[in-house]
Amino acid sequence: MSRAKGNIAEDNTCQFLQQQGFVIMERNCYSRFGEIDIIARKENLVHFIEVKSAQDYEQAIQNVTPQKIKRIVKTVDCYLKKHALDVDYCIDAAIVTPDGVEFLENITF
Repeated sequence: MSRAKGNIAEDNTCQFLQQQGFVIMERNCYSRFGEIDIIARKENLVHFIEVKSAQDYEQAIQNVTPQKIKRIVKTVDCYLKKHALDVDYCIDAAIVTPDGVEFLENITF
């Protein structure tokens, strides 16, 4: 996926999240392990969100692999340490297709 398409998917996801009551804290946070696409807060929970887009749900969800989740977990740990945060959080995925955004909460195993 091109960066431009990725930005559109992330923009659509941010709009969806805001409509659901989330507050967007940051986007595109990098560590040496990887990237977190969106960091958002809802109530007292911080959500670290991986955005995947494709023409259909199956294509997009296949890109949320166990290896990708491991990199996200390491990146989340770095983010929490860097910002000295001790908060409740979860790791989520947003699947973006031409039909809309499907939000999958707490995707870790």
